[in-house]
Amino acid sequence: MLALTLLAGCGGEDPAPAAAPSTTAPTPPPAAPVTTPAPQPVAPLTGLPVDAVAPRAALAVKVENPPIARPQAGLTEADIVWEQVVEGGTSRFVVVYQSQLPASIGPVRSTRPMDPAIAAPLHGLFATSGGQGQYLSAVSAAGLQLFSFDAGDDGFARQGPRQAPHNVYLDPTALYAAADAEHQAPPAAQFGYAPTAGTQTTIAQGSAATGLDLELAAAATPSWRWDPVARTWARAEAGTPATAADGVQVSATNVVVLRVEVVETDAVDPAGNPVPETLLAGRGGEGLVATAGRTVPITWTKGAEGDAIALTAPDGSPVLLAPGTTWVELVPTGSGTVTVVP
Repeated sequence: MLALTLLAGCGGEDPAPAAAPSTTAPTPPPAAPVTTPAPQPVAPLTGLPVDAVAPRAALAVKVENPPIARPQAGLTEADIVWEQVVEGGTSRFVVVYQSQLPASIGPVRSTRPMDPAIAAPLHGLFATSGGQGQYLSAVSAAGLQLFSFDAGDDGFARQGPRQAPHNVYLDPTALYAAADAEHQAPPAAQFGYAPTAGTQTTIAQGSAATGLDLELAAAATPSWRWDPVARTWARAEAGTPATAADGVQVSATNVVVLRVEVVETDAVDPAGNPVPETLLAGRGGEGLVATAGRTVPITWTKGAEGDAIALTAPDGSPVLLAPGTTWVELVPTGSGTVTVVP
């Protein structure tokens, strides 16, 4: 019995029980990070999509518009063009560039009292052939970097075949090379643009139109006709199709008409004509917008000199233009006329 007991005590231990299977679920692999595509950049002064916004400031150039100055150089490359009444019953342009630059711009002429209110919201460069001291000082005081032919700045030159003063032309690259540190950033948008096709204000709230006939002054009677193939408004001067120096028809995606008050100043030009001023800062009024073969009545307001003009639709919402080029026609309330062609 003792032997049997010793044999039993010296036997091997029982094997350990097998571990119970785990009930914990395996850790899933980390989820791929969710990335939101960056919004498509757009050119600030046209609303058109671009690969990248051009890293330069806006350039506003004063260009004349009597018959002797036509065809002008650089009009078809502009983002925005403003047309204003000047002395002698004619008009001049403030031509604004940023998304692209022409090789030459002109004929460049002298500045006028309403130019700071037009160009100040751009916070960029301003080019002119010269002007009265008070108006040149006002351009600089508006926060713009001033360049002038009369001051001997680089980039300006007289070119034939026209006689002076209708032969000053500008190479814009020279001005950008001379831009100071305060005037190199791209501008803010000056107008609102529809995010998708068919959402322009004229589509939602306007009516069909084939053209606009305008009278700014006796010798400033531009007209615009809708081109359904090109999807632009084609410009004419006194009934004659307007072309730029490159032979291309002058056209615009949007035509914005603002009814404005024009007053005579105490200044006179070399011929003795009173210099008019278009009142913009702190003002407002009626107008219309022509986009996509349609027009809509609008109201406009402008706060301080450096504020962009705000356009309001009939329902009180901000006006949305079609992405593209814009011409702004400043038509006097007293003497000017605006006719919509059905």
